[in-house]
Amino acid sequence: MGLIKKIRGEFIDIVQWLDDSPDTLLYRFERYENEIKYGAKLVVRESQIAVFVNEGQIADLFSPGTYTLETQNMPILTTLKGWKYGFHSPFKAEVYFANTRQYTDRKWGTSNPIMMRDPEFGPIRLRAFGNYALRVKDPADLIRQVAGTESRFTSDEITEQLKNIIITRFSDLLAESAIPAFDLATQYDELSALVHKKIAAEFEEYGIELTKFLVENISFPPEVEEAIDKRSSMGVIGNLDRYMQYQSANAMESAAENPGGTAGEGIGLGMGFAMANQMVKGFPQQMGGGSQETPPPIPGETKVYMALKGERQGPFNSAELQAKIVSGELTKDTLVWKSGMENWRKAGEVPEIARMFAAEPPPIPEPEPQS
Repeated sequence: MGLIKKIRGEFIDIVQWLDDSPDTLLYRFERYENEIKYGAKLVVRESQIAVFVNEGQIADLFSPGTYTLETQNMPILTTLKGWKYGFHSPFKAEVYFANTRQYTDRKWGTSNPIMMRDPEFGPIRLRAFGNYALRVKDPADLIRQVAGTESRFTSDEITEQLKNIIITRFSDLLAESAIPAFDLATQYDELSALVHKKIAAEFEEYGIELTKFLVENISFPPEVEEAIDKRSSMGVIGNLDRYMQYQSANAMESAAENPGGTAGEGIGLGMGFAMANQMVKGFPQQMGGGSQETPPPIPGETKVYMALKGERQGPFNSAELQAKIVSGELTKDTLVWKSGMENWRKAGEVPEIARMFAAEPPPIPEPEPQS
């Protein structure tokens, strides 16, 4: 087998790498005794960088293109080898190909909960996950720092180290940001940018560029999620009073426009909202009820109900009663009732209402016939 490899090596004159794997960051070109013939062709494809290593020392780097391996395009290796006047015999060197394409959708996540102190909930445990993208930026640093002399170095071999960096720095930034737990969901973009900025330099120490970093989700333990849900509910109750007043007013307006139609249902709905409104006002103010916007009746103000067309209407205050007297809706024979009365009585028999009729001017007398 050694003889076959040696014979094959004599005929190798093209140095190249056809990548057929999804995760190889670095590949060492294999050949017999690391010998490369003078004038051999080096083919570096797009998204590749070729690195020549001489006895453990990084020599020349080649970007995408096709090269003839001669002294003039290998200045560092020529110096290391001491080729002052050129050469024509095979030389020994290791050739590595680095894949510089982007490796996307790399997952990260906290294996254990992160402890942080929240100003509202106190000490809480959080979990987080997301994704990131990377590519080889400096293959020389990748070889020096992590790959070493491996013949094939994959992204999986460095993933755990990168994830440890991400989680450690993310935990620190989360605590330093002092963002309340209730607001974290609105800060994913800001946190992503902060973490990216903090860890990018550490990735570059390994020859890796962090091209993208995203926080996808930060989750809470069940008891904290329940507390957040309750707080949201309290916010809804805080605005319920105004909403009910609006619904009740709309229902009464519809009833006035269409007394015999479906608007009667609207009245019932409005009354239901009004009752609920009163219940909400009974809640403590710290539950979101807020202060009462509608002032109570003036002390001593008379509230009177009227029986019109067989239906009860009201209550009406004094000004409203006076207006109905003027319009003719309220007469002395109209049945009325107010607090303190056992039964309905004619308006003219109730002293405080009867006085309102006295304030009404008498009818205009008819003109006397002319003789």
